[in-house]
Amino acid sequence: MSWQQYNVVHRGEVHTVVGDLQVWEGLESPQLGNSRDILVYLPPSYWTRQARRYPVIYMHDGQNLFDAGTSFAGEWRVDETLEALAKEGVEAIVVGLPNAGEARRDEYSPYRDARIGGGKGDTYLRFLLNTVKPLVDRSFRSDPSRAATGLMGSSMGGLISLYGFFAIPEAFGFIGAMSPALWFARGRIMGAIARRPPILGRIYMDMGTGEGAEPAKMEPWRRALLARSTTLDGELYELLVAKGYRPGRDIRYVVEEGAPHHESAWAARLPGALRFLLGDR
Repeated sequence: MSWQQYNVVHRGEVHTVVGDLQVWEGLESPQLGNSRDILVYLPPSYWTRQARRYPVIYMHDGQNLFDAGTSFAGEWRVDETLEALAKEGVEAIVVGLPNAGEARRDEYSPYRDARIGGGKGDTYLRFLLNTVKPLVDRSFRSDPSRAATGLMGSSMGGLISLYGFFAIPEAFGFIGAMSPALWFARGRIMGAIARRPPILGRIYMDMGTGEGAEPAKMEPWRRALLARSTTLDGELYELLVAKGYRPGRDIRYVVEEGAPHHESAWAARLPGALRFLLGDR
C-alpha cells in the first residue's frame, strides 16, 4: 500500500480538489475495527523547500473538507483556502479523516449520551495518535512536535477536538472547534474542562447565531440542542479566559450573526481560523 494522488484514485469522477492531495486507501484501524481512506493535503512549497517541516492539522469529517463530490452538504474548501493563504506565508499539512458514517457520533463523542449513545471518542483519538499520526510522520516532512500538531472540526468534530486538547495535553498544541456540540451528554465536557489546569496552546472557537433557528425542517429537539450549544459556547469562552487564556493571543472566539450550522458557514470562517492557529510559525 502507498500514497496516491487524489485525481488518480478518483480518475473519471467529477471533483473540486485543487493542489496536491494524496490518498492512502482503506487504512485499517485496530483500535476501532474499521477502515477508511486517509487524505493528506500538501502545501504549495512542499516540493521546493526540501529542508522545511510543516505543522499538521488533523481534521475530522474528511469527506467534507476538499471535494464537493464527496461532501454531505458542501465542502469546507480547505485546499482552496490554504492555496490562497500560502501567498501570505501560512502553510500546513492537513490530514483529513473521513467519518465512519453511522459510527460518526460514537467516534466523535468522548462520553455516552443517555438519549443518543456515543462514547468511543478515546478510542478514535488512539486511532489518530497511534495509527494515523505515525504513518503521516513517516511519509511526509511533518513537524511531529506537540506545538505543531493540531485538531480541527465542526459540531461533533469540534467537540472531540476540544476534548482531545484537554484530555491528552501532551499530544496537541492547537485546536479549532467550529460550532462545537457542547450540548452532548448534557454539556459534560464543560465540567471536565473546568477541572483541568490551563493547557499551553492556541484555541479557536466559533458559533453562528442562526444555528438553532434553521433549517425549518429540523427536528425541534435538535434545534433546541443547537440553541443550547450557542449558549454553552459563550460560557466556555468565558471559562477559558478566566483560566488565563488571553483573547487574541491564546484564544479567539468568533460569533457570526445569523450564520447557520452548515459547511458553508465553516468554510467562510476557515481563513480567519487558520490565520490565527498557524500565524507566527
